[in-house]
Amino acid sequence: MTDNSNFSINPESLGSDSFKKDYNIKCAYLAGAMYKGISSKELVVKLGKGQLLAFLGTGGMRMSEIETSIQYIQSELKNGGPFGVNLLCNIVHPQVEEDTVDLYLKHGVNNVEAAAYMQMTPSLVRFRLKGARRKENGQIETKNRIIAKVSRPEVATVFMIPAPETILKRLVENGKLTQEEADCGKHIPVSEDICVEADSGGHTDQGIAYTLMPAMIRLRDDLVKQYGYKKEIRIGAAGGIGAPEAAAAAFIMGADFILTGSINQCTPEAGNSDVVKDMLQQINVQDTAYAPAGDMFEIGARVQVLKKGLFFPARANKLYNLYMRHNSIDEIDEKTKTQIQEKYFKRSFDDVWEETRSFYEKRNPSELKKAEQSPKHKMSLIFRWYFVHTTRLAMNGSSEQKVDYQVHCGPSMGAFNQWVKGTSLEDWRNRHVDEIAEKLMIETAQLLSKRFQVFAKEN
Repeated sequence: MTDNSNFSINPESLGSDSFKKDYNIKCAYLAGAMYKGISSKELVVKLGKGQLLAFLGTGGMRMSEIETSIQYIQSELKNGGPFGVNLLCNIVHPQVEEDTVDLYLKHGVNNVEAAAYMQMTPSLVRFRLKGARRKENGQIETKNRIIAKVSRPEVATVFMIPAPETILKRLVENGKLTQEEADCGKHIPVSEDICVEADSGGHTDQGIAYTLMPAMIRLRDDLVKQYGYKKEIRIGAAGGIGAPEAAAAAFIMGADFILTGSINQCTPEAGNSDVVKDMLQQINVQDTAYAPAGDMFEIGARVQVLKKGLFFPARANKLYNLYMRHNSIDEIDEKTKTQIQEKYFKRSFDDVWEETRSFYEKRNPSELKKAEQSPKHKMSLIFRWYFVHTTRLAMNGSSEQKVDYQVHCGPSMGAFNQWVKGTSLEDWRNRHVDEIAEKLMIETAQLLSKRFQVFAKEN
C-alpha cells in the first residue's frame, strides 16, 4: 500500500490548470464584481499586481466612470496583469449593454463577468466572438472570455451551448461580426467558464451549493458530449465562501475555481464607506436578511443585505407588501402614509416624486408617461426611490438615517469575521484583498492536506 501520510497540497495546485493558464493567474481564485464600484479599480489593481483576477463592479456606474476606471487599471497593470470588468444584462434598455460592450472592445478588455442574464443577447455574443478565428490546424481561437454567473441550470445551458444562429445572422447583417467570427460561434460555447452562484450577498436565488454544483457539473458533462467541444467547460463556485472550510468544500465538489464577494467589501481597497466597513467587521453569520431588489422591485426579486443594527430590511419588505396590496398610494391608510414619510423617507411623497420625476425626465421619459397612466406604477417609482436613497446613504457613510443603510452582504462575511478573530485581520484596515486571497488559499490547501492525511492513515 502506498504511504500518503506526507501528501501535501499547495494553493497553486487547487482548481483547473487550464483555467489558471488562460487567465494568466497563479491561483484559481477570483474576486467578483460588486455594484457601484465597491469592487473598485484599486481593488482590481491590487489583485492584478498579485497575479490574481478581480472584476470591476460597473453596475450603476456612468459610462465615463467605467472608462476612466478601465484606463486607470490598464495604466497600473503595465506588465499585463490580469483584470476584468462585469457586464450586466439590460433587457429594458439594451442600448446600454450595447454601448458598454462598445467601450470594452474599444479599450481591449478581454475578460468579463456576465451577470443577471436569463437569455442570450446580441451584445454578449458580439463581445465573445469579436476577433475569433480558425487557425491553420482547424482549432478556434478567441480573444475574449466570459465568466458567466448563474444559479439556474436553464440559464447555465444558455451559456454552455453555441450562440443562437438567429443572433449570429443578425450580427453579420448589421456589420457587428464578420462571417468568419460568426462561423466560429457555431462551434464553441458562449462561455467556457460557468460560475455557479449559491446564496450570496446582493441579488440571490437563495440556491444551495451542495445541490447546485453536482447538477451543474452533470449538465456540463452532458452538453460537452452533445456538442463535441474540443475544449473543456470549467465550473466554478461562488456564494458563501468566507472561510477555508467553505473553499475546501467547493474544490472537493469539483470546482475548477472559486469566486469570493462579500468578504472583499470589508477591505481598504473596497469602494464603500468606512462606516459600512466598521459595521461589516462586527457581524456574525446570522446577521443578514432578505429584502426586495430595488432595480427589480415590481417582480419581487430579492437581495441579501446586512440586518444587524439596521431597519432597512424590514422597511423595504413593508414597502413591497404595500405595493402588492394596493393600486395607488391614495389607497394606503393615513397612519401608514405618515409613518413612511416621517420615518422611512424623512420627506413627503410630493418631494420624493419631484426628485423622481426630474430624474426620469432626463433618463427615461417613458416611465413618467406610464406613471401618469397608472397610479400603481407611480407608487412603484416613489417606493423605488427609497432603495436608491438607502444605497446612497451607505455608500457615502452619511450620519443621516444610518439605520436605513442598504448594504448588500451574505453570511460569508460573518464566517470570515469568526475565522480571523484574534488575528491582525480582525481589523478591516489590515484586510488587503491580496492578503485575504493568499491566506484563504493557503489555509484551504493546508486543510485539504490535513484531511487527506487523516483519511489515508485510517484507510
